[in-house]
Amino acid sequence: MMFGAWGSPDHDESIAVIHRALDAGINVIDTADVYSQGESEEIVGKALAGGRRDEVVLATKFHGVMGDRPNQRGNSRRWIALEVENSLRRLRTDWIDLYQVHRPEPGTDFDETLGALSDLVHQGKIRYIGTSTFEPSGIVEGQWTAERRGRERVVSEQPPYSILARGIEREVLPVAQRYGLAVIPWSPLAGGWLSGRYRKGAEPPVSRRSALVPGRFDLSRPANVAKLEAVERLALLAQDAGLSLIHLALAFVLEHPAVTSAIIGPRTLEQLESQLDAVKVTLTPDVLDRIDEIVPPGTTINPEDAGYQPPSLTSPASRRRGNGNAAH
Repeated sequence: MMFGAWGSPDHDESIAVIHRALDAGINVIDTADVYSQGESEEIVGKALAGGRRDEVVLATKFHGVMGDRPNQRGNSRRWIALEVENSLRRLRTDWIDLYQVHRPEPGTDFDETLGALSDLVHQGKIRYIGTSTFEPSGIVEGQWTAERRGRERVVSEQPPYSILARGIEREVLPVAQRYGLAVIPWSPLAGGWLSGRYRKGAEPPVSRRSALVPGRFDLSRPANVAKLEAVERLALLAQDAGLSLIHLALAFVLEHPAVTSAIIGPRTLEQLESQLDAVKVTLTPDVLDRIDEIVPPGTTINPEDAGYQPPSLTSPASRRRGNGNAAH
C-alpha cells in the first residue's frame, strides 16, 4: 500500500524496496487495485518485469472504488471480469496467484462473486481465491457456497492483526484453522503504532494514512489514547526482552499457529531493513504472558482498527422497522 501516491511517489525507490525484499528471501507480494488507484500495481509490475515474476506468489485484490461511475467497484461478476483484466495489465503478468475479495459486499450474493472467480481459475487468469477482512460468518459462507455450488473454494483470509488489534483471535483465527485457510494478516505494526513512531511526549507523525483514516490515529480520541498507553508498556517490555518494538510486534503475530505469513508494508529501504530479521525472533512464554496482560486476548483497543464494520452496525436503517412497521 506504500508504493505510489499513498506512500512513496518515487517509483525507483519503491522498486528498490521490492528487489531488496526478494533478495532477502521474501517471496510473496500483496497489493490491491485501489492502492493509489492502480499505481501500486503498476510499480509492482515494473519491479517484476525483469524476469523476477516466477520468484513470487503475486497477490492483489478487488472491491474498492476505482472510478466515478457506480459500477467501477464492488464484488459483482461484471466488475470482477473487467477489473481482473485491468490488474493483469498493470501488473504486466498473464496470471495472478492469489486474487482476493478486498471487503464483503452484503448486497451481492457471494455465490455470484465465487462463481466469477471460479471462472477465472478455470481460464488460468488466477490460481487461487482469497478474502480480506471478512467476518467469521462470511468465511464459513464461502466454504459452504463452494461445496454446495461446486465452486472453487476460498483458500486464504487476510485480516487485520496486531498486538493492539486482537479481535480476530475470538473467531476468525479458529474458523480459519477449522477450514484449513491460510491467514496472512495485514497491519501487524498497527499502521505504525508499533514501529516506535507514536510515543508519549513526541509529536505524532503526519502521514497520508492518518488523513485517510483519522479515527485510527487522532490522539484526541480516547481509544487512541488507550493505544498510546499500551504502546508505552509494550516498548518497555521489548526493551526488557532485548528486542526492538518492531521485532516484538511482528514476532507476536507470527507466533499464532493459525498465521501463515505476516504482511509488512515498508515505504523505504530503511523501514524494510528494520523488519526483515523479525522472522528469526521467537518470543518466550513469559513475554507472551506479559503481552496478554497489556492487551488481553481477543481485544481490539480501537474498534476502527478492525478494518470493517458490517451494515448491521453502521446503518441505522438495518436496526429499525421504519414508519408503519413497528411492532405493537
